[in-house]
Amino acid sequence: MSDTVTITQVKSGIGSTRKIRATLVGLGLTKMHKTITRKNTPELRGMIQKVQHLIKVEE
Repeated sequence: MSDTVTITQVKSGIGSTRKIRATLVGLGLTKMHKTITRKNTPELRGMIQKVQHLIKVEE
């Protein structure tokens, strides 16, 4: 398992529940096609799992 994860938002959070939109903001994804790199932690993996239908993950 690598120690960093690159996440890109590929779908909009519009129409999603408030919790899903808050998770995207918590990850730092505020716009379409924005890419972030974060440290791979269990907390981050849980957030990724909640919004996996809106993002693309590269390890």
